[in-house]
Amino acid sequence: MKWTSEDIDMYLKAKEYVDTIVLPLFPIALDERIKKTAEMTEFINLLSIQLERQFRGRLIMLPGFNYLKSINKEEVLTDLLKWEKEFLDKGFKHIVYLTSDSDWKLEEAKMTGSLIWLPTIPLGQMDQQYRNTILKDQLQQLITLFVQKWEKQE
Repeated sequence: MKWTSEDIDMYLKAKEYVDTIVLPLFPIALDERIKKTAEMTEFINLLSIQLERQFRGRLIMLPGFNYLKSINKEEVLTDLLKWEKEFLDKGFKHIVYLTSDSDWKLEEAKMTGSLIWLPTIPLGQMDQQYRNTILKDQLQQLITLFVQKWEKQE
């Protein structure tokens, strides 16, 4: 389910079946890394949209956690862990973070939720058909990861 009033109405009616919350992590840099962080955000955002469609009714896809690359990583992690605590307090069994920012791999052990890191594939210059094929392939890998995670917990 998306973070929309219509989907949240559906969530409220079927809350007991929605045990997973997904938070895309979107880096922002306004220096020489601007294009790279824009590519990361674009890639993870497109995958998030497809993932939400695939698992509609089983998970909530949040709009994303934007953070500045120029801010100390510990400060950003502290904020993210506050979000994580809120998710756990509200009864979500599975918290999944999606990112293309490899810096998060260094912080993964400090998180209760699962971090899925995917290398950025710059989609901007690709032919639409090739772009769709790549996204579909990446989505299939994500679907497998989610299903395995849910099966392991049941």
